[in-house]
Amino acid sequence: MTSITTVQRGSLNKLDYRIYYRNENGPISPFHDIPLRVAAGTNIFNMVVEVPRWTNAKMEIATKEPLNPIKQDIKKGQLRYVANCFPHHGYIWNYGALPQTWENPNNVDESTNCKGDNDPVDVCEIGGRIQPRGAVVQVKILGCFALIDEGETDWKLLAVDVNDPMADKLNDINDIEKLMPGYLRATVEWFRIYKIPDGKPENQFAFNGEPKNAAFALNVIEETHKFWQELSDKRVNNDGEIALERTTDSNSPFNMNATDAEAIVNGNPEAGPAGPVDPFVDKWHYITVNPNGS
Repeated sequence: MTSITTVQRGSLNKLDYRIYYRNENGPISPFHDIPLRVAAGTNIFNMVVEVPRWTNAKMEIATKEPLNPIKQDIKKGQLRYVANCFPHHGYIWNYGALPQTWENPNNVDESTNCKGDNDPVDVCEIGGRIQPRGAVVQVKILGCFALIDEGETDWKLLAVDVNDPMADKLNDINDIEKLMPGYLRATVEWFRIYKIPDGKPENQFAFNGEPKNAAFALNVIEETHKFWQELSDKRVNNDGEIALERTTDSNSPFNMNATDAEAIVNGNPEAGPAGPVDPFVDKWHYITVNPNGS
């Protein structure tokens, strides 16, 4: 895809913070306009980075806002930060999503027996660099976990930046344990316990918490891309109220012109200084759970 840039609106650590995306013609949606694959016929994918590694602010593609900017999740009117469950600090990977994918909340997955979570598919990028928030990174898929989050299927893809020094050696799920021993176990633990400090029960996994290989993960991507296409073509109900506006697909009923897209971006406050953060965002939480999750 042609050059993509981002523009900030509002202020970091405030409710009005947004990151919008642009190409040379104007605003685009990171959900609908950025292609899933870097090039047709390849298995190199575009990843939209929502949360850089070791940070706590729970940023996400705003699926229900026009043009789907990145914003910070809100819970009970307050900005959401993930808790630090000892020994982890913030997110332990660069975290984001694959564009043009959608976990269909009306579809019961055959392998998990749970419906989708109404979001793009999540990606944990495990390379050595801390990726900037909003970056679009080309990644290779290595495998996946099937998190069951409050009764919904929430796939977690494992991937590596194709430009990472270890990318040539990381090709499938078993390579992660060989080259990065303990990382898969830490990933399961992180997802299992990260909501406990907020008073939620520990999350569960399908497949007893065992990861699936790259081939399985690629099938997940294909299926969720198909669901996104069906949503975009009005072949399935949009009960989850996904905002489907885009600017690069003239054949789509949801395509908008550059003037209207600019008006959406400009309807937000100009970028301002970051707001304060409660220092207790950095607090350690000591969690004791059954290591087998049962």
